[in-house]
Amino acid sequence: MLPVLNKYCQLWLTCVDKAEADKIAKVLLEKHLIVCAKQIPVGSDFLWKEKVDHNDEILLIMDSREDLFEKVESEVAKLHSYETFVLHAVSVVKVSSKAAKWMQDNLL
Repeated sequence: MLPVLNKYCQLWLTCVDKAEADKIAKVLLEKHLIVCAKQIPVGSDFLWKEKVDHNDEILLIMDSREDLFEKVESEVAKLHSYETFVLHAVSVVKVSSKAAKWMQDNLL
């Protein structure tokens, strides 16, 4: 494992359904803003307009770099159906050397 010098991160984003998650992942991959997107079905409980709400959603966990966050956010804003989507960047402390090379070679 190598220390991460390029500030790789995981981006977490919930989507209304698989179709939306597929669409967002495809655009971000084609633009080389992410190198991988994993989709996980989740149940989300949250506060919205002063009420507790629940939705079944798809969580996208995407591999990227911190400096690409604003570009990813801009693309997501064009495609996402939610009035207020939540996009988190979670820093990656270490990554295996072959994965780091793959990310370096494939990200913008």
